[in-house]
Amino acid sequence: MLKFLKDWTLPVSIATGTLCYLLFCHIPALDAAAEWFGWMFDIIFPFFVFLTLLVTFCKVDFHQMRPHRWHLWVLVAQIMLVALNLIIIFIVYDNDEQKIMWEGVLTCIIGPSASAAPVITGKLGGNISTMTTFTLISSLASAFMIPVVFPLLEHEAQISFIAAFLVILEKLAIVLVLPLALGYMIRHYARSLHRRIVSKPNLGFYFWGVSLAITTGITVKNIVHSDASLTLLVMIAVLSLVVCFVQFGIGRTIGRHFGEKINSGQAMFQKNTALSIWVAYMYLNPVASIGAGCYVLWQNIINSLELWEYRNGKLK
Repeated sequence: MLKFLKDWTLPVSIATGTLCYLLFCHIPALDAAAEWFGWMFDIIFPFFVFLTLLVTFCKVDFHQMRPHRWHLWVLVAQIMLVALNLIIIFIVYDNDEQKIMWEGVLTCIIGPSASAAPVITGKLGGNISTMTTFTLISSLASAFMIPVVFPLLEHEAQISFIAAFLVILEKLAIVLVLPLALGYMIRHYARSLHRRIVSKPNLGFYFWGVSLAITTGITVKNIVHSDASLTLLVMIAVLSLVVCFVQFGIGRTIGRHFGEKINSGQAMFQKNTALSIWVAYMYLNPVASIGAGCYVLWQNIINSLELWEYRNGKLK
């Protein structure tokens, strides 16, 4: 049983988050507990994300943190997908449901590389240092793109570019820069603590499992309480799955040319869905946030399959 939990941590986290939310949602006797846990999760979730990144960044070789050519090509591919998505949205602009559906797809594309991407990359035998570098570059790129793109879609959302850029950058800095700086300090100035952290190679991965369970519960909650039609919800879920495979394939294709298949694949398709959900709520139709919510489930299912292939020596 313990081996099963270790091997399939991500699917177990997804199932746990889903079942826990449905239980608390449909059993009236648990209403008081649900309110208490809801307050607790607001604190626990960022704490576990922080721990996930801190443990991972303790393993980063900061001398390897420099831009690589595949970083540029992954960013170019992302910009091209965003441009294509915008063209489709403008074509269906007068159809509200189709517009929301493609805005949901946009949330799966325009977001930065996931903060936890270095964690999965390390588990797959990739380079944590170069992946961390790309995560920082990608976050800066998305902070520029979002304030430029979103006002084109929702004119009633009055977005000052500078204000939106700084707010997004602030959120990303708290998530990325603070644990990165602490990881650097622990690696170089707290050697005994660093040895203890490094001696537990899966610690960050299990922290991420807890975060994923909470994220899944929030996603299921958003879907259950959405006012959108079932058809629209299904289409958003299906398209987010298609986009997940498309980005995964593009990332792997780019990576093959530079000998960075694992890194490039993770960089292209593993997204910071928490940020995407937030900006969708702030600047788009809230239903569009379900796209990013579904995407986090798909990307972690794919990650689980990759980890299974890696454990069995089948990852190509």
